[in-house]
Amino acid sequence: MTAPTRVEFDPYSDDFFQHPYEIYKRMRDEAPVYYSEKYDFYALTRHADVTAAFKDFETYSSARGVDLAMVQSGQVPPAPLVIMLDPPDHRRMRSLVNRVFTPNAVKKLEPMVREVIGHYLGQLDPNGFDVVDDFSALFPCEIITRMLGVPEENRQQIRLWLDESLHREPGQVGTSEAGIEAGVASGLMYYELIQQRRAEPQDDMISRLIEVEVEREDGTVTKLDDVEITGFASLLGGAGAETVTKLIGNAAVAFHQNPDQWQMLLDDRELIPAAVEELLRYQAPAQYVVRWCTKDVELHGTTIPANNAVFVIAGSANRDERAFPDPDKFDILRPRDQSIHVGLGYGIHSCLGAALARMESRIALEMMLDFMPKFEVDMAGCKRVAMTNVAGYKHIPARVLS
Repeated sequence: MTAPTRVEFDPYSDDFFQHPYEIYKRMRDEAPVYYSEKYDFYALTRHADVTAAFKDFETYSSARGVDLAMVQSGQVPPAPLVIMLDPPDHRRMRSLVNRVFTPNAVKKLEPMVREVIGHYLGQLDPNGFDVVDDFSALFPCEIITRMLGVPEENRQQIRLWLDESLHREPGQVGTSEAGIEAGVASGLMYYELIQQRRAEPQDDMISRLIEVEVEREDGTVTKLDDVEITGFASLLGGAGAETVTKLIGNAAVAFHQNPDQWQMLLDDRELIPAAVEELLRYQAPAQYVVRWCTKDVELHGTTIPANNAVFVIAGSANRDERAFPDPDKFDILRPRDQSIHVGLGYGIHSCLGAALARMESRIALEMMLDFMPKFEVDMAGCKRVAMTNVAGYKHIPARVLS
């Protein structure tokens, strides 16, 4: 009898990019504290362990970054992004963004969001279109960059730079030279825009960030400098584009494969918010973050030594049968009191723009129901992204059925 092979988790492999969920299940069952000899990291996959790690920022620190290359290098940018901060610095900086994404502020954005989504949906050819290239990759980037104050001619370029910086070829851990150049170009664009807004403020987020004040660690109160604002803008522009792009692409495939669920939405649009939550659980756009373990941790009979990188895998936690009955079933009627999904993060680093992402996704699904009440996806033509931290599709050929 052949002995079972040891589970292998390679987050930079084509197997992972294509379909990680079978690997996740084996890790949860066979190696809930997984160690990669190839890349020298640990990984947590069970829902209880992932949510605990997200909350325990003192043990699982964000201060060295969120991807493996950065965490292991220890070379944190001179002006770290808020996702690369631990309290109390994180609390102070996060409060600035929370002022922008208040429930009332997000609600006021709905007419603009509807106008943008309707514009791109209205350009689709029902006889054949790409859900991602022609729609879901375009409108989230347009919305967040418009909010930031990016000129119209530069808005979609932000998305292309971001995609390049996140792209990974199989086996590639760090950012490519092209990805580094894209990140620099994006930062320079924002930096120049900040200079323009200092000279001529407008009604946009960058102008408001220029005016806000923050209490520093030594108790002094100052305004943000240009590098800090550039970091905020880069983070908001990236997160605001990636999450909804991946979620709506995943939605098209999930509903194509589960037409009964699409019919439920056609029959009762009050179910759309629940559908958004199930999509976030079923195929989380952000699959994992990497943390730096600050002390020895004993878990499931394994020791994670201090000063090691730890993958905290939200995509696996959301499919954990210990938390969600029948977790591999896509079910928009799933009771919301089963367990909390971590599709938009959890704890202090939960998604900055979660309310906006939910609103965009809800409106997009609502308008898609009108545009494509019956549709089909060419699964053979679908292609997934190969990126660090995030998962989803880059091409989804589809057509509307009469």
